[in-house]
Amino acid sequence: MDITEILGYAAALMTTISNIPQVIKIIKTRETNDVSTRTYLFLLTGLVLWVVYGILREDWPLIAANGISALICAMVLFLKLTTRKVLKTIHDKVHEK
Repeated sequence: MDITEILGYAAALMTTISNIPQVIKIIKTRETNDVSTRTYLFLLTGLVLWVVYGILREDWPLIAANGISALICAMVLFLKLTTRKVLKTIHDKVHEK
């Protein structure tokens, strides 16, 4: 594995996990007012386009990284667009003892 490949995998890892803290914060606080719907819609669209590009190029690392990122981004959007009651249910399920 050369430095270019290592750099690519490191970039894929960072972009893939970058939205996980947002999901965790939403679930913990049950608050989404500060989350921009428009930003996440643009990001999700871009990630889906990267997945399509990766499919056309048969580039599995690109497909995997952007596919996982798109799923996490979609989770943020789902949590943003869902009702407070659903957020409370998710919060309570995650914090069950």
